Amino acid sequence: MTRLVGAIVAAALGLGSTLYSASSFSPAQAPPKQDPPKPAQQPSFRGGVDLVSLNVTVSEGPRYVTDLTPEDFNVFEDGVKQDVTFFTKANLPIALALLLDTSASMESKLPTAQEAAIGFAKKLRSQDLAEVIDFDSRVVVLQPFTSSENELEQAIRKTSAGGSTSLYNAVYIALKDLKKVVAKNIDEIRRQAIVVLSDGEDTSSLLPFEEVLDLAKRSETAIYAIGLRVPEAGGSSTRGFKEAEFVLRQFSQETGGRAFFPNQLADLNGVYGQIADELSSQYTVGYTSRNPKRDGQWRRVVVRVNRPNLIARTKQGYFAPTTH
Repeated sequence: MTRLVGAIVAAALGLGSTLYSASSFSPAQAPPKQDPPKPAQQPSFRGGVDLVSLNVTVSEGPRYVTDLTPEDFNVFEDGVKQDVTFFTKANLPIALALLLDTSASMESKLPTAQEAAIGFAKKLRSQDLAEVIDFDSRVVVLQPFTSSENELEQAIRKTSAGGSTSLYNAVYIALKDLKKVVAKNIDEIRRQAIVVLSDGEDTSSLLPFEEVLDLAKRSETAIYAIGLRVPEAGGSSTRGFKEAEFVLRQFSQETGGRAFFPNQLADLNGVYGQIADELSSQYTVGYTSRNPKRDGQWRRVVVRVNRPNLIARTKQGYFAPTTH
């Protein structure tokens, strides 16, 4: 069933539509069953061999550390130390999907959330690309990828609250959109990220969480999640938010991003600011795996740095390439 739903969503995406709703994914319109997508081969940097690339954030408390050298990094794949063969601390351009929850529960919070998201968009540079997606019962791409600050702001201001929450559908569509951002040359290689703001559990996606998480783990995309704990008048479902918190943490941890759970709306500007700072403070570390098998299996990756008191964070692993 999950494979069928994934095929339906993929078919809907292939139509080039920028608005996705439950009716768009009607099982009655399902195409013939398709094989699941093949694991994405790693990564953006290739030279005749399969090079695994990792975007690595190194911090000491709240401070990002940006003066490390290749010799400071130790990379382990399934417990086996790897040789670092690619390294850069250049501030690469970014391709980013900005996702905003516009379900009914966001109505009172949306004006503040809009201003915070606009402030974040203004921190992007001219060489960066971003798209704006809002999601409630439907998923709408309000602004395709652009480097225009004005277009991003106008799209964010178009958002309005109503309906239920289809978070998984929105993340799926953002991952598919980012996969289309292909570098034509070395200057167009971009770090990819999703920044998603939501205040509750998914209530209306047709895609299951496990399928979307699997797609995220196969991508080169870090997911930064902001979960608003701010209660509605009369209180909100504690259980529902605990489920949402688990989901947002999983998306972030597995992809090398980070999850934030501010307790008040006034903290949103600071949270978006931290995400912007992190995206501009990362290293790219690459290695050729010592494991020659092309079996498509999951391989766990751990990155450590030699200096004391520093914490390195990256995605938790990748799927090996296959022979096909």
